[in-house]
Amino acid sequence: MQLKKQMPPEELARDERFFKFDREARFADTRFLRRSGPARAGRLTPDRPEAPDTARALMHGIFVGEIQALEGAGRTCWDFEIGAGHDDVPFQLKLDMARQCWDEARHCEISVKLSDWMGTDIGEFAENTILFEAACNPDPVLRLTGVNRALEGLAIDVFNTMRDFGIESGDPVLEFCEDWMLADEVTHVKMGSDWLRRLTEKDPDRRERALEFQRVVDKLFSAGGFRGEEDENPIQLGRRFRELAGFTTDEIDELADISRASLREA
Repeated sequence: MQLKKQMPPEELARDERFFKFDREARFADTRFLRRSGPARAGRLTPDRPEAPDTARALMHGIFVGEIQALEGAGRTCWDFEIGAGHDDVPFQLKLDMARQCWDEARHCEISVKLSDWMGTDIGEFAENTILFEAACNPDPVLRLTGVNRALEGLAIDVFNTMRDFGIESGDPVLEFCEDWMLADEVTHVKMGSDWLRRLTEKDPDRRERALEFQRVVDKLFSAGGFRGEEDENPIQLGRRFRELAGFTTDEIDELADISRASLREA
C-alpha cells in the first residue's frame, strides 16, 4: 500500500500519553493556563514564583513542536514531486527537508531528556497541532513560510528565551541544550528564507500570498503579547538570530509591532 500524500492533522499518530486539541482551544486549555499563568505575566525570569512551571510548560511545548516539525519536514519530502511545476519542488529542497528531519529527530531526543531533567512527563501538558496544520498546506511555498519562517522562527525566539533563562537560573544543562538546538533552528529558518526567494523569483504574487500566510501564523503566536520585545512579553523576540536566518529589519520590526498591538488589545 502506497503511503498517503497530504495527510490531514487528525491522522497524526500518538499514544495514550498525549492529549491533543485544535488551535481554537489553544489558549483555553486549563491545564496549560493553570501551570503557566496568563500570557501577559511578563518576561520569563527565575525570580517569578511561577517560573519553574512556566519553563516546564514551554519545554513540553518545544518537545511536541519538534515531533511535528519532524513529521512536517518528512511530509514535505514525500508530498511533492520533483520538477518545475507550480506544485513541484527541486530535488535540493527535498534534501534540505531530509536534513531537517535528521535535526528534528535529534531535537526530540534532546527535548525528552531535558524535560526529564526539568521534571516534566510526556503528556503533562496538552499538544496543539498548529505546526503540522501549517505543514499540510498544499502549496510548498506557503508550507515553507508557515513552518520554516513563522513557526521555526518562533522556535528561535523560544530557544533564545529558554537559553537566557538557563543562564540566569544557573542551569548549565538547560543553557547548553537550548543553545545547541537554537543553532539548528537558525539553519532551518534560513532554508525557508532562501527557498522562498528562489521558488518565487519570477512570481511576486505567489511570494506575497506566502508572506501573508506567514503573517497569519505569526499573529496567532503573538496573541496576548506572548512574543515580543517588551518586558510584558514572556517570549523575547530573537532579533539577532532572526537576522542570521534571513529576516530583514522590516520583517522583524513588523513582528514587534504585531506584538505591541496585541498587548494593547489584550
